[in-house]
Amino acid sequence: MKKVLILAIGVLVAGVANAQTQTNASTSGDVKFGIKAGANLSNIIKTGDDNFKTEYKPGFHVGLTLEIPIVDRLSFAPEIVYSQKGYKHTGTSTFFNEPTEYSLTSNFVEVPILAKIQAADSFSIVLGPQVSFLTSTTETFKQGSSAYQNTVNEDNKKLKKSLVGGVIGAEFDIASQLSLNARYALDFQKNNENGTSETPKYKNQVFQVGLGYKF
Repeated sequence: MKKVLILAIGVLVAGVANAQTQTNASTSGDVKFGIKAGANLSNIIKTGDDNFKTEYKPGFHVGLTLEIPIVDRLSFAPEIVYSQKGYKHTGTSTFFNEPTEYSLTSNFVEVPILAKIQAADSFSIVLGPQVSFLTSTTETFKQGSSAYQNTVNEDNKKLKKSLVGGVIGAEFDIASQLSLNARYALDFQKNNENGTSETPKYKNQVFQVGLGYKF
């Protein structure tokens, strides 16, 4: 996984260098490098356990972007993004009759490989596949006034270390270099393979909204 991640970073860096060369050689300066950050609202799509009710969990994302024009109104737009996914599950303790809350936070480095289509002035659609690399997973359990936190072992073979998914979204230019982004991302693969006695098999999904700045 680390080798693949290093390769992905290398590809993006090479793209940035190539884009800079193109920008220096071009009078239009259409190739753009940027940064982005924003909020996540994530949950899971479960398989085979309708009794396990989950809620959306807040998180964040931050990353680097690159935009390379291909033809008129169509660009190649790869990114590398640090993003949080997960979910919450609330209930009541049977023995103590106290409210309980379980939350799972999974941190990923993601590489979306996107096409950007300019549908109108200041408005674009983005879509494409992405690969997500798991960096860490943390469980938090609260019961009444008590709470504990546990970092899931990276060697846990039940958790997939890399996932393939898809992204679709929109981008609104609110200034010459500043944009507002809204996206939905879904993992096509189950994150925990066959599941456990506590949690079912599931796929991650996340809604994102944020700002991007292009240099």
